[in-house]
Amino acid sequence: MAMALAAAQIEAQRLSATMQPTLGWLYCTEAYVNQAESLLADARQRWPGVAWVGASAVGICASGVEYFDEPALTLMLADLPVEQFRLFSGAQALGRWDAGLAQVHTDGSTPELQELLTELAGQTRSGYLFGGIASGRRQAVHLADGVWTGGISGVAYSAELSGKQSGMRIVSRVSQGCQPLGPERIITACDGHLVTRLDDLPALECLLQDLALPVLTEPANLREAVPRLRRTLAGINPGAASGSPAQRGNYGAEVLVRHLVGVDPQRRGVAVAQRVEVGQGLSFCERNPAAAKRDLLRICTELRSEAEDTAPEDGSPAIAGAIYISCAGRGGPHFGAPSAEAQWVRHGLGDVPLVGMFAGGEIAHASLHSYTGVLTVFMRN
Repeated sequence: MAMALAAAQIEAQRLSATMQPTLGWLYCTEAYVNQAESLLADARQRWPGVAWVGASAVGICASGVEYFDEPALTLMLADLPVEQFRLFSGAQALGRWDAGLAQVHTDGSTPELQELLTELAGQTRSGYLFGGIASGRRQAVHLADGVWTGGISGVAYSAELSGKQSGMRIVSRVSQGCQPLGPERIITACDGHLVTRLDDLPALECLLQDLALPVLTEPANLREAVPRLRRTLAGINPGAASGSPAQRGNYGAEVLVRHLVGVDPQRRGVAVAQRVEVGQGLSFCERNPAAAKRDLLRICTELRSEAEDTAPEDGSPAIAGAIYISCAGRGGPHFGAPSAEAQWVRHGLGDVPLVGMFAGGEIAHASLHSYTGVLTVFMRN
């Protein structure tokens, strides 16, 4: 029934009877994971010749609306030339095909996931990936002309679609969801996941300074600090240059937000959920709905403006469609109202076809992100 309702809406929106879809996206909530094979078979029967990609998640989104923890699915169809995309599963599946960029869905339990993403990005001309980790409270799957658990799958797009040479191009942006609490400092000493010195100062003292907390010398001080420490995250900037630290401000797409996993009072260090290296930048941060909203509206405005600047003169919409992958910890509930995030995207980007999911981790460039939104649009030239 859900597929029939969604299909009826799709058919009502077909621009013309001559449109022949070739690529489709299907996102569903966890309630339909056990029916994923049947849903895919149904979609293939309704639209013969369409290649399908997608995933399941705790929440999904369509144009202006979000569905969390309830049975739901969302569909989008495109009529891209078949030579401009290729579905894949596994990091080596692209072979010698000339990919410009790729959309990726994956499972969070996949071993060495970051290494797989780096390898896959290296098989594209731009080195750019976008997508997310299928999310679920018990189970999750991802789709690429089949239903997969574990590993990675998705769709690669030709180099033509990563430039302005063809009639369509793909442009993607990352919206951060955290606000720095203090300046970015350079990691000057570390050991694996443990950061011991920032700007040649003890990392733990830098953290306490940014949080305006007392030195953790007494048990009472530690108990007082725990609730605040649990809310604190670390923004890691892999490409930070040594020198004076950056001023407090909003994060760019290059920053990777990671959890704090502990403090070491003896070594006066802070442990983060990622291996770090000397020379990287690090700033402490917290999730901030207001900052997230500002950044989301910023990237929507940038994408809409760019699309309108290069829109075709025949009057067709500048943006043909969009895919939005946000963090499962975001969405309307985080922003205080149902479907708030999806409505902001619709307000900033315009009333364009859009599908997506709330992921267990977001993928942009060749990296895993947290608490971000990754918005990708198909622009007509």
